[in-house]
Amino acid sequence: MKKFTKILAILLSLALVFGLAACGGNNDTPSTESDADKVVESHAAGEKLKVGFIYLHDENSTYDNNFIKAAKAACEALDVEYVAKVNVPEGAECQEAALDLADNGCNIIFADSFGHEPYMVEAAKERPDVQFCHATGTTAHTQDLPNFHNAFASIYEGRYLAGVAAGLKLNEMIEAGEITAEEAKMGYVGAWTYAEVVSGYTSFYLGAKSVCPSVTMEVQFTGSWYDEMAEKEAAELLINNGCVLISQHADSWGAPTACETAGVPNVSYNGSTVSACPNTFIISSRINWEPYFKYMIESVMNGTEIVDDWCGGIEEGSVELSEINEAAAAAGTAEKLEEVKAGLADGSIKVFDTATFTVNGETLTSYMADVDTDAAYTPDTEVIADGYFHESEYRSAPYFDLKIDGITLLNEKY
Repeated sequence: MKKFTKILAILLSLALVFGLAACGGNNDTPSTESDADKVVESHAAGEKLKVGFIYLHDENSTYDNNFIKAAKAACEALDVEYVAKVNVPEGAECQEAALDLADNGCNIIFADSFGHEPYMVEAAKERPDVQFCHATGTTAHTQDLPNFHNAFASIYEGRYLAGVAAGLKLNEMIEAGEITAEEAKMGYVGAWTYAEVVSGYTSFYLGAKSVCPSVTMEVQFTGSWYDEMAEKEAAELLINNGCVLISQHADSWGAPTACETAGVPNVSYNGSTVSACPNTFIISSRINWEPYFKYMIESVMNGTEIVDDWCGGIEEGSVELSEINEAAAAAGTAEKLEEVKAGLADGSIKVFDTATFTVNGETLTSYMADVDTDAAYTPDTEVIADGYFHESEYRSAPYFDLKIDGITLLNEKY
């Protein structure tokens, strides 16, 4: 009996000890440590942060490869673990990929394509302990989700600068007698008729027009971000239509290589194509995503909030131009680009200055844009003030969707 009583006393003591431990010792209030605090503490304790990336394609896509290189560089610089999923479609597969990355310990998950957004939103709702960041999206500023964020850059400024380089090339061709001023027609291979693409080709055109007033442009859409054959065929169609210089907002080397074969100058996107197009490549503009990746990672490291809607520019190092290919570019291109870049920086040059373009022959003084995106794309925000269209100021993702004079769309079904 004494032995049973002794055992019972020991068991009661152990129960009391474990009970106190479960309640946090002598504290009456349970711990309220946030997920962000836990991440900061684990990082301070030497545990590596883990960042997952979701890509629409792989390194063969100029668009995705631009993200891949920046992500690896940022993770290496900040000593965090890099995990990636490639060739993830803009569908439920994205949500599955995001949740899988979260289940495998990723503290931050980033997706790189516009169509990934709704699936990233759903994943963010399911995993409030993880930060979800997304490129080119439009809804973070209206979602009211503390762990979902959009990011973009003022790439329209980079495209404008690339357009200036294109316009200088056209002037050189006119002065050499290769074309007349009236034949200064550019071609543009676009993926979709989204505002992002419209903003890009319009800013490129306005850059060229700023130095070559007679320029016109034709646009052919492919209906795909990455279709090498379709992009090549679109470029060939534009060349056969008399376009003497080609640019693009599509992700393969199809258009640049078509230009090299035809001997037509080209301006690419998301990186230099000089290795395959040494005789025709002029310059490329791109978004450098490394500044944003470092920002989002350091925010989680330090336990600070990631802004809903981030937009980087030239000063932040988020908008860049490639090296100029002197073999194809016009003389004086570098100097002129520095001059224009300074004008963009000090505000004396506005890409969408309403004095530089018309719509149906009219100068715009007002325009309501769809900034707070809904299914019907309802205009909700006045975006013209002080004589220019305020692109990417009310939301990071572009919302310029005007059809300006001088640009002809050959197809619009996409």
